[in-house]
Amino acid sequence: MPARDSFTALMATMNKSVIGQERLVERMVVGLLADGHVLIEGLPGLAKTRAVKAMAQALDFDFTRIQFTPDLLPADVTGSDVYFSKDGAGEFRFQPGPVFGNILLADEINRAPAKVQAALLEAMEERQVTVGEASHPLPSPFMVLATQNPIEQEGTYPLPEAQTDRFLMKVLVDYPAPEDERNVLRLVRSEEKAALDPPAAPTGEPAAGQASDAHGVARAALDAARAEIADIHVAEGIERYIIDIITATRQPAKLSDDLGRMIELGASPRGGIALDRCARAYAWLRGQDFVSPGDVQAIAPDVLRHRIALSYEAQGAGRPADDVIADLLRLVAIP
Repeated sequence: MPARDSFTALMATMNKSVIGQERLVERMVVGLLADGHVLIEGLPGLAKTRAVKAMAQALDFDFTRIQFTPDLLPADVTGSDVYFSKDGAGEFRFQPGPVFGNILLADEINRAPAKVQAALLEAMEERQVTVGEASHPLPSPFMVLATQNPIEQEGTYPLPEAQTDRFLMKVLVDYPAPEDERNVLRLVRSEEKAALDPPAAPTGEPAAGQASDAHGVARAALDAARAEIADIHVAEGIERYIIDIITATRQPAKLSDDLGRMIELGASPRGGIALDRCARAYAWLRGQDFVSPGDVQAIAPDVLRHRIALSYEAQGAGRPADDVIADLLRLVAIP
C-alpha cells in the first residue's frame, strides 16, 4: 500500500530527529490521519516541541507556532481587521493570525486565559475564525498540536472540559531510556557541528566587516573556538556518566534514602545536553581535547542547580541545591 508506506517513512524520518519517543511520534501521525487535534503533556525538555517541528518539516506543510502566555489576546491567535488607507480612501482588511496554518503548535496552551481559549476552541471545532461579522475558513488540512506542563501551576489556566474534549487524544510523554538519551547527546552534538560554518583562522585583528568586543575577540575567533569544541572527544564512559548523573536526579532514592527525600523533581534530557555541551567547553578552556570525569563534576552544579526541584523537606531543613548536588555526585559511580 503506497500511501501507508509513505506514513511509515514519515515516522521513520521523525524518529531520526526525536530519539526515544516512538510512541509520541506514532500517536501524532495517528492524529493527523484521523483528522484530529492532539494534546501532548509532559515535563519540560522531553522533545514535545521538537517532535511537532519534525512532523511539519517532514510533511512540508505550513507550520505556525504560538507561545501561549497570560497576556495573550484572541487577536494574537486569530488575526484581526486592520485599517488600510490609500489616496484618501480607507478600508478594513483582515490580517490572518498564526492560526492560519496547516500544523499549529500551541506551546504551553494552559498558560492562555479564557478568551484566548475560546478563540482557539472555534478554530479547533469549526475549522474557521470569526472576526467581527465575518467568518474566515482555515486551510485544509488543519491540526492543532498543543503542549502543556503537568506540574506547573503558577500562571496557568486549566483547560475547560469543553476544550479538552476537542482533542482527539491526550498523549503523555515520559523520559527516554538511558541508551536513547545517550543517542540524543550524540544527535545534538552532530547537529551543532553541522551548523557551524568552516571558521576563518582567528587573528589578532577583527576580519573585514567583523566587530570585536572590548577584549579584542573577533567573531571569527568565536566561530573557530566553537568548531574546536564540537570536535572535543567524549568517550562512551563519559556519556554514560553524564546520563547516570541526570538519571540520578530523577531517581535519587536508588542512590540513598536521604537523597530521595531531598529531590522532588529531576533534570530533563535538556539537562543532559547542557551538561555535555558545557563539559566540552570547560575541557577546551583547560587546554584538553577530551572530556574527563573531573570536567563533568566541575560544571555539573552550575548546569543542574536550577534544573532540580527540592522537596519541602529539603527546603525546611535549609539544604541548598548545591549541597544536594554534591551528595549526588559523590554517590554516582565515576568511570
